[in-house]
Amino acid sequence: MKQITAVVRPSKVDAIKEALVAIDIVGMTIRDVRGFGRQKGQVERYRGNEFTVEFIPKVHITTVVNDDKVEAAITAISNAARSGEIGDGKIFVSPVDEVVRIRTGERGATAL
Repeated sequence: MKQITAVVRPSKVDAIKEALVAIDIVGMTIRDVRGFGRQKGQVERYRGNEFTVEFIPKVHITTVVNDDKVEAAITAISNAARSGEIGDGKIFVSPVDEVVRIRTGERGATAL
């Protein structure tokens, strides 16, 4: 099993969710976060004044999938999140040793 973590634009969350559900990935956790990458913040204007927003709002999506669905999940997230501009985000893939469903005690892939 692998944990897939994507840091993406908030406007892309619904498209990513629909893309993952379409390939039968139905569990995810979403958190609102702020950060910066290559864009190093952005300049905003408010009532004629310019100010720099150093940390850009992003969404952190985490899901755990079986090894056979990793590439499909990466492709789905990438296609749904891509705008072609700086700041589209990143996807990280990490191994998962064990999953336990608390309610039933199921372990491994059946707990997903």
